[in-house]
Amino acid sequence: MTPLLSAFLGALIVIALLALRSRFASFQAQAPEDYSGKGPAFDLRQHLSGPLLCEGVIFGPTGRVASRFVADMQGTWDGTTGTLAEVFRYDSGSVQHRAWTLALGPGGTISATAADVVGQGTGRVEGPSVMLRYRIRLTPEAGGHVLDVTDWMYLMENGTIMNRSQFRKFGIKVAELVATMRPVAQVQSREARADMAAE
Repeated sequence: MTPLLSAFLGALIVIALLALRSRFASFQAQAPEDYSGKGPAFDLRQHLSGPLLCEGVIFGPTGRVASRFVADMQGTWDGTTGTLAEVFRYDSGSVQHRAWTLALGPGGTISATAADVVGQGTGRVEGPSVMLRYRIRLTPEAGGHVLDVTDWMYLMENGTIMNRSQFRKFGIKVAELVATMRPVAQVQSREARADMAAE
């Protein structure tokens, strides 16, 4: 076997192993059915309703924190259609206003639109989890790129929602978001208990 053929076969093996890892052992490999019956039921009309406080970080392609944010959210529902209005305040001082329109379908399916989403996002609710996939167009200040997003939310037993999203360009991860979302009433209750304990 020639050195060139050996190098070519080695490269094919590495590519095949990376493809297998991506398919079976990574964030991308999750499926909604993995979470069926494994915790409290995530009801978007209940858990994404009313005022919510969101806190999170965005990691860049090197794994370092690129940005931090706090967001106020307000969820409202009319039957199976909801709006999640968001106001993000970033550590840079910039403020971003966004709004999702969510529509619940049969079998736990979801469709979602927003002004910066290209086309329509689709996903599913299963057990304590929500998965949503969509394409987002970044602001001109951020380069205006269109990224593929896989967004997962996980409902905790205390009502807190953990959110993890990955942003990809040409299949390569370029950013990741990790955030918590909590009902404002829950946050105020914890703060009141902390104040009482401090007195």
